[in-house]
Amino acid sequence: MLISAFLNSLCRSFSMAARWTLPPVFPTPLTREQENSAGHDGDRKPEPEAPNSLSVLLRGGPDWIAIPDVWQVSSLESEPKVKILCGNAYEHFEFSGLYSPHEGEEFPVYRWSRRTYVAE
Repeated sequence: MLISAFLNSLCRSFSMAARWTLPPVFPTPLTREQENSAGHDGDRKPEPEAPNSLSVLLRGGPDWIAIPDVWQVSSLESEPKVKILCGNAYEHFEFSGLYSPHEGEEFPVYRWSRRTYVAE
């Protein structure tokens, strides 16, 4: 029991320390001001979305992994679960049945459910 408690606290301290040393998995998106100052005058076309795609909100998950807020799925019926590759693991999200406002629109909310690791 004492060894188990010690190992648990040791693992927690390593995960807390690793939180500050891991680089973000996804690059931080630029704001419009940063894009314009980087030489983009707004003449660049936005990246096309997949045909018939639906934007959803991703919520939850480990806080040391930078997961985007909005994700594209083909439909709620065909993709009730989303699996995103982050380093050597997959972050899994499932449709919660809820909708939430984001930037003036209502989006379906997918909640983080678990992590699985890539098999080698």
